[in-house]
Amino acid sequence: MWRTKPFSTTRLEQARGSAPSESVVNAIARALQCDRDQRDHLFHLAGLAPPRRRGGDHHVRPGLISLASRLVDIPVILFSDLGEIVWRNALASALMAGEPYGPGRANNVIWRWFADPEARRAPRDDWERLSAAHVSDLRATHARRAGDQDVTRLVDDLLADSAEFREIWERHDVAVRRADRKTFLHPQVGRVDVRCEVLLAEDSDIKLLAYFPAEGTDAADKLELLRVIGTQDLRATT
Repeated sequence: MWRTKPFSTTRLEQARGSAPSESVVNAIARALQCDRDQRDHLFHLAGLAPPRRRGGDHHVRPGLISLASRLVDIPVILFSDLGEIVWRNALASALMAGEPYGPGRANNVIWRWFADPEARRAPRDDWERLSAAHVSDLRATHARRAGDQDVTRLVDDLLADSAEFREIWERHDVAVRRADRKTFLHPQVGRVDVRCEVLLAEDSDIKLLAYFPAEGTDAADKLELLRVIGTQDLRATT
């Protein structure tokens, strides 16, 4: 299956150690850039049922990661149809400095937007428009994957947690988000205006989001500065 088997997969094949969780096996599969067949084999080795092969299993094809990893001069994010970030490049990490990235709801941009609005790094004048865009895009996923537990659970939790989400959800607006404009308020470099382009994978489960500097702004210079300095704190070096 692999020419050189990492320690983690060798332990799985020998059934040594405690059984890993589904999230751990998924993380190993992504790190090894497994295709779906190889990923399913890892799940069998771990004694787990492989994820279903349809929208919602959030499998990232190796080719998509290879493509995204070559786009080093613009921020790029791979995320699921529920808003969960599954991969981001170094420049996206720098642009989103301080925003959590890891397992759980903290890694879901839609959940964070509505559960903690005061942490939004966008001008208040943009909040209403971006909130509506988040909800209409989630509505499209909800319609496409009606009855799926992960979709239902997220929507129910948002309805319970956010009055703003409830109000917009009741409008029943549906629109897949394919392009937008956004302003990041970065703690070190300030305002960064970008043009967003969303590329949908063939199963519309994983999306590639690329941020391009908005024309007529200084965003290109600020993104280049972030690309050079990475995630280091400018306040500590000036």
